Amino acid sequence: MISQDRENKRQPGKIRRREALQLGAAAAGIVALSGCEPMEQQLTPVSLPTDAFPPPPTRRVAPSVRLLNRAAFGPRPGDVERVDQIGLAAFVEEQLHPPTPETKDPIGFLKDHLHLNDLDDDPACTWRVRALGDMLTTDTGLLFDEDDHRLVQALRQATLLRAIYSRHQLLERMVEFWSDHFNIYAFKGAGPQYKVVDDQTTIRQHAFGRFRDLLGASAHSAAMLGYLDNTVNRKGVPNENYARELMELHTLGVNGGYTQHDVQQVARCLTGWSSERHWRRGAFVFNAAVHDNGEKVVLGHRIPPGGGVRDGERVLDILAAHPSTARHLATKLCIYFLGEAPDEMVKRLAGIYLKTHGDIRSVVRPLLNSPELLESKPILKRPFDYLVSTCRALNVDTDAGLPLQQHLEKMGQPLFAWPMPDGFPERASAWTGTLIPRWNYAMDLSANRLKNTLLNWTALTDAGEKRGLSTHDSLVELAFACRASDPSLAPVRECQKSHPNPAEYGAVVLMSPEFQWR
Repeated sequence: MISQDRENKRQPGKIRRREALQLGAAAAGIVALSGCEPMEQQLTPVSLPTDAFPPPPTRRVAPSVRLLNRAAFGPRPGDVERVDQIGLAAFVEEQLHPPTPETKDPIGFLKDHLHLNDLDDDPACTWRVRALGDMLTTDTGLLFDEDDHRLVQALRQATLLRAIYSRHQLLERMVEFWSDHFNIYAFKGAGPQYKVVDDQTTIRQHAFGRFRDLLGASAHSAAMLGYLDNTVNRKGVPNENYARELMELHTLGVNGGYTQHDVQQVARCLTGWSSERHWRRGAFVFNAAVHDNGEKVVLGHRIPPGGGVRDGERVLDILAAHPSTARHLATKLCIYFLGEAPDEMVKRLAGIYLKTHGDIRSVVRPLLNSPELLESKPILKRPFDYLVSTCRALNVDTDAGLPLQQHLEKMGQPLFAWPMPDGFPERASAWTGTLIPRWNYAMDLSANRLKNTLLNWTALTDAGEKRGLSTHDSLVELAFACRASDPSLAPVRECQKSHPNPAEYGAVVLMSPEFQWR
């Protein structure tokens, strides 16, 4: 609602509604409302046109900035200088090889006492995540003693903390990619418990390994088997849900060359694949009594009778090695990192996938080192990306608790709560209704209205003064990782005159059309 008070007196910590709408109109074509009313702390969402997020005017982005916006969730203070110092290729290689439990704990002494990601050299992230305690244990039995919503909240909290603070940013990017690729709606059945385990032992553990291993881990995951109903897939009454999504989404792609007959045959191969419901709750089990042991033919491959659990493993082998899978994954990776899927790049990555037997690291490396990454069109930040990048750019101190998560939900991307198996959409048109929720978040963050989330304006002001910059120009340089004098940012800098308060101007910067893209 708009206040009826039409006085020109300004309310501290608020931006006039007219001015906020004009910011959006600069790029979105949204007509600014007349009048000079102060903007309420929470704007009411409105229906926006499909072009509400047009790309900002073309500007030359430094290669290190572009790389950090694509391989990471945006730069933190000092990141651009470091990448410039060591070089783009060295940064990519460093990010492709995050420490693993094996490299940090070769004899396995610590692995039973610490979470998987606590074994790396990332203390700023680690101590925050470890504060969540046993809410993230991989001992599924213990998780059933916890409240479902608290578990998902803790998983969301850990995901945000790692994306904001981890030094291993490409790992977090790949975790986001694979979490969408193998999407699981966490609120179905025992999903809250099982997804906590799936996140660590399926997605994170195999994010840079062989795709066949990742696919196999997902196929054995209690979270996936429960979500797509394979736990009720049995001889005589096959359930095809998982078999269909396994081919359409996880491997071959919708045009990958399979038929309805193949779906039926794969479902037969996976009968009896389920999870333990009692003392080893959540562990994979194969129930031979309900498995269809007859002969099957999948994509032209004969699977002889009597194979038992090997029938399903054979299916996974066939699908992981298929050229359609190579092309499907190459296309999705290109769209995720480039915003588009050039035919030559897709063909090149698919060839690498087949040559290396699905080595994910080998496929991602040339993509991140390519000229296409530096020259491709801007990509709209999805809400998760937008929220994380704001916290990184302005060095926010947060526990990523419920207030932050609630804003993310209002923007339309509550983590692990996308009900369909295809994962949160990448296309910009899917997020055109999130502009005003983003503005509300930017205002609350800048005004320090989020509990346990602090934007330290004094530190930002001091840092700017040390570099001979005004606080306003310092904000511009932190947010966009470039010189404040960049001509393409003139519309953002022009707002300094009407927003002398740094907190107010900080909201303006984060609300600007230019900051919505990477």
